[in-house]
Amino acid sequence: MLPGRHTSRRADAAAAAAMEPLVPGATRAALSEFVATAVFVFAAEGSVYGLWKMYRDTATLGGLLVVAVAHALALAAAVAVSRNASGGHVNPAVTFGVLVGRRISFARAALYWAAQLLGAVLAVLLLRLASGGMRPMGFTLGHRIHERHALLLEVVMTFGLVYTVYATAVDRRSGGGGGGVGDIAPLAIGFVAGANILAGGPFDGAAMNPARAFGPALVGWNWRHHWVYWLGPLIGAGLAGALYEFVMAEQPEPPPAADTRLPVAAEDY
Repeated sequence: MLPGRHTSRRADAAAAAAMEPLVPGATRAALSEFVATAVFVFAAEGSVYGLWKMYRDTATLGGLLVVAVAHALALAAAVAVSRNASGGHVNPAVTFGVLVGRRISFARAALYWAAQLLGAVLAVLLLRLASGGMRPMGFTLGHRIHERHALLLEVVMTFGLVYTVYATAVDRRSGGGGGGVGDIAPLAIGFVAGANILAGGPFDGAAMNPARAFGPALVGWNWRHHWVYWLGPLIGAGLAGALYEFVMAEQPEPPPAADTRLPVAAEDY
C-alpha cells in the first residue's frame, strides 16, 4: 500500500501544533506573576501570622529576624520561578521601574499590576481561611514615626531593591544563564529585601511592594497610612529605573550618519 501523499506535511503540522504554547505569551506572563506574587505574599505574611500565633508579640529582635529571613527566602523563590515567563517582577513597583526604563509596554505593565494585586489578595484570603479567621497584620508605622519619615524610607529601600533588580536581572550584561551575575539574581533580590526589612521594619514595616501592602489592607480593611506604601515604592522604583537605564546601562551607539554630499564629477578629481 502506497503511503499518503501528505503524510510528512501532516506530521510536521502536528509537531508544530504540539510545540505551540497553550496560552499566549502575555497571558502566560501575567499568570506567572499572579502565582509568584501569591507564593511570596503567602509566605511573607504567613511568617507574621506564625510569629503572632506563637508569641503574640512580634516586636522583638528575634521576630524581626524571622520575618526578614522569611521575606528574603520567599522573594528569592518567587523571582526564580517566574523569571523565565515574566521576568520575575512579583512587585508593582518593580514593574513600574521597568516601565520607566522602557523595558516593557504600558499594556503589559497594567496586566502585571492586575495579576500581582490579585495574587496578593488571594494569598491573604487563604491565610485568613487557614488561620480560622485571623485578621491580617498588615503594615503600620512605628512609634513616633510620621508619614513623611515612612515615605522617605520606602523611597530609599525600594530604590535599592529595584536597582538590584536592574543590575542583576534586567541588564543584558549580567549574563543570566551564562555564568554571570544574572544567575544569582533571585538570591541578590531576596537578600536586599531581607536586609531592608532589618533596617526599616521597626519604623514602617518595610513593604517596598504595593501588592504586599495591598493584600492585607484589603482583606483586613485597614487603609491607615496605606498611601505611603504606594507612593514611596513607586517613586523609588522610578528613580532607580531611570538612573540605571539612562546612566548606568550601556547605550546603543548611533548608526553612522549617511554621507549626503553630492558625488563630484570625474573631471574635478
